[in-house]
Amino acid sequence: MADKRKLQGEIDRCLKKVAEGVEQFEDIWLKLHNAANANQKEKYEADLKKEIKKLQRLRDQIKTWVASNEIKDKRQLVENRKLIETQMERFKVVERETKTKAYSKEGLGLAQKVDPAQKEKEEVGTWLTNTIDTLNMQVDQYESEVESLSVQTRKKKGEKEVRKRMREEELRSAEPLSRATYNMRSARRRETSIYLCGYTKDVHRTKGPALTITSLG
Repeated sequence: MADKRKLQGEIDRCLKKVAEGVEQFEDIWLKLHNAANANQKEKYEADLKKEIKKLQRLRDQIKTWVASNEIKDKRQLVENRKLIETQMERFKVVERETKTKAYSKEGLGLAQKVDPAQKEKEEVGTWLTNTIDTLNMQVDQYESEVESLSVQTRKKKGEKEVRKRMREEELRSAEPLSRATYNMRSARRRETSIYLCGYTKDVHRTKGPALTITSLG
């Protein structure tokens, strides 16, 4: 029990840091897009990169907890991991925009000096970088969907087990009542048989007229 309380305390502190980090990231992101000059933009980009690295470390910890069997309800963890991944995607957009602007400036000054083979190599490198970023984002998305489905499946399985236990409890509760009813009916049948036997003997002793008894309800 103490271990569970300790683990829950660690989770609560981590989620609090996630909320603070996302708020800080949002504040820097707004400053970056409202920056008046290139120097300010570079500063905010560096700050944004530091903040996203902090969030990524928190995301790694959350992923460890999500994969653990000690934690049953993982919905809050999954939601916070998705929240961090959203900020990661926003940072990648900023990063790509920065690289594109840098390449554009260099291209304007060195258009005449670039070797065709080198240019092709750079284009291929840029394409590979963008493709890898896209694939990583898709992998994160698929992992998130798989974990969400896993949580839902475990929840449905738990509900099914609860219904099964309730049904078994109902059957156990009904068994004594069924046995009592059966014993009561058996006792009534024995009483009826004794009564009929006694009545028949009395008829024979009095030598009265023959009596036919079909049944007693």
